[in-house]
Amino acid sequence: MSESSRPSPIILVVASDEHRTVLTDEFASRYARDYDIQVTTDVLGVTDLAATVVAGGRHIALIAVDYGLEIDAVDVLDVLRNVSPSSRRIVLVPMGTFGASLDELRPALAVGRLDTYLLIPQGPRDEEFHTAIAEYLSDWATSTSTPEVAGVRIVDDGGQIEIAGIRDFLDRMAVPWTRYQPDSPVGRELLAEAGEGAALPLVSAFGRPPLTAATEHLVAAMFYGSPADLGDDYVADLAIIGAGPAGLAAAVYGASEGLRTIVLESEAVGGQAGTSSMIRNYLGFPRGVSGMRLAFRARLQATRFGARIFTGRPVEEMSVGDLHEIAYDGGVVRARAVLIACGVRYRRLGVPALEDLVGLGVYYGAATSVAREMEGRDVFIVGGGNSAGQAAIHLARFARSVTIVVRRSGLAETMSAYLVNEIATQRRIRVLTGAQVVDGGGDGRLEWIDLAVGPSTERHDADGLFLLLGAEPGCDWLPDEVSRDQRGFVLTGRDIPKSAWRGGLPPAALETAVPGVFAAGDVRAGSMKRVASASGEGAGAVAQVHAHLAPAPA
Repeated sequence: MSESSRPSPIILVVASDEHRTVLTDEFASRYARDYDIQVTTDVLGVTDLAATVVAGGRHIALIAVDYGLEIDAVDVLDVLRNVSPSSRRIVLVPMGTFGASLDELRPALAVGRLDTYLLIPQGPRDEEFHTAIAEYLSDWATSTSTPEVAGVRIVDDGGQIEIAGIRDFLDRMAVPWTRYQPDSPVGRELLAEAGEGAALPLVSAFGRPPLTAATEHLVAAMFYGSPADLGDDYVADLAIIGAGPAGLAAAVYGASEGLRTIVLESEAVGGQAGTSSMIRNYLGFPRGVSGMRLAFRARLQATRFGARIFTGRPVEEMSVGDLHEIAYDGGVVRARAVLIACGVRYRRLGVPALEDLVGLGVYYGAATSVAREMEGRDVFIVGGGNSAGQAAIHLARFARSVTIVVRRSGLAETMSAYLVNEIATQRRIRVLTGAQVVDGGGDGRLEWIDLAVGPSTERHDADGLFLLLGAEPGCDWLPDEVSRDQRGFVLTGRDIPKSAWRGGLPPAALETAVPGVFAAGDVRAGSMKRVASASGEGAGAVAQVHAHLAPAPA
């Protein structure tokens, strides 16, 4: 369907008679070109209106409810949420009742009954109001709607399991994509360009020849080119391994302070944090921020200062010396200092039948790009950390039911309280404790799973299984000189055995047993395993890198 013929998404405003005119003007003046603005004062009939819209295949991007209604605005949002769970939900508060409304709205916001509350504009150019509206519309568009612009074109016939990884990479990199069947006009054009016998999936992007037999790794590797493009004599002041929050923070601070900074990332920029649908407890983002958007902004910030980021470049080996050498698939990077910020990877489930269905209904990580395909389906999430909680809330916007499966007796031990509280208000989410996945299968894709619950085994229909099983360090390539704990996490500072201290003194707080090699974020033993703490460690490591690189006093 072309952009011109696709129905516009809807902004639905439920207004009191007193505020109908001002709200109609505010929304229509800014958004009428791209959205169908529907303002109603019929509170009793708005549920039927929304249901009719959704039944007709239309999307409601945003629902805004006037706090000045005669009935509770949050209750109205609760009802409309059941009709259109993917809509962003806002309460609009008149200036005169703002103070009195907070006692009700703050607790409702804390448990996810609404996304935010905003003051009704009192005059023209209320940019704070429209900034918030634009952020929520953007968040809805990136997570819910189909891209309008084909930034990357993919040709596949639906039988290639690589598609899930490719789409996930592109979504995490904030790159719009569109899929085409091989017999479509675009599909035939690209296959002809690739040549006879071109293997699917085919990816056309960035003005390069079509990539055939594409995989997530191949697409990622072509995104920014290769470090070899820097030249054989290139020596970085700081080489960062991993582009999660720690690596990106280090890239911003290192490059902004004049260090020749290079970042090697095996997958997409953002790391595991980049897969989070909404991070609500990150400082400076009162309305929350998706992991993708946080990573996108940090990436632009780092590259603006001159950092060079290369995706799809997993590190294979590292040797240490006066110049440290990092071997990746295709070459070697030399650097005066190295920051290990490669984060962690999800543990494998280890059930052969389910491993065979990875990409076909079984996914490691949040796989937010797949969420839209779970509409009206039953999905299961294995894991009890924040990533699992964020994934459950996001999937509940689409799926008929979401079941969180945990071995523990509850979520409170491993998940932030704000997520536990929000999950408790979600009718589509249930938590199954003391359980684990032991089997599963289906005809070509996932159809069922077996859960061991106590002494018995239960079979459940399942259209999606998302595995967020906890973390293990992804740094098997590190040399023996870098000390690690029994689980493989990198030791720094005073945690390093005294036998590896130099001159009887411990290394700097984020420095490893090797001078000039530092560690930050989730891969570091003893770290908090949170986005904010990883960012702080990455930034803090740069100061210690400067101290290491500084000339010795005369």
